[in-house]
Amino acid sequence: MQKAIPYTAYIPASSGPPPPVVEGQGRPEGMPAAEEVTGSSGVGRAVAENAVMVIGRRGCCMCHVAKRLLLGLGVNPGVYEVDDAEEGVVIKELKGMIGTNGKDSDGGDGGDGQKLQFPAVFVGGRLFGGLEKVMATHISGELVPILREAGALWL
Repeated sequence: MQKAIPYTAYIPASSGPPPPVVEGQGRPEGMPAAEEVTGSSGVGRAVAENAVMVIGRRGCCMCHVAKRLLLGLGVNPGVYEVDDAEEGVVIKELKGMIGTNGKDSDGGDGGDGQKLQFPAVFVGGRLFGGLEKVMATHISGELVPILREAGALWL
């Protein structure tokens, strides 16, 4: 009899060498290559490699809601769960990615008026917003075209 392999829905925080880049593989316009994003926690590489990425605290119910909403639309988002011990490193790396460079200590504006909060949803390599923004754009009907443009939906 065969044993079932457990399925994990999160990307582990350990960072190893980046995978080789194969020319010709599609990546939405404006999404940074994996080598362009550096960081000690690996969250930058995870964001660069996925069309949609949900970053949240381990066991966060809001992260689960964001993931289930996206799954319901036909998107299979990557999920990066942050441990309490590495939360400071991840927040610093995310602020560096979105251009705040640590100006605010409370997760302030992301340069373009967006606030860094968990869960942080990245679409096409850019910060889209938190759960509130995802739900608002879904209710208004604007989320599916944004996901289609980012390459997360094909239909």
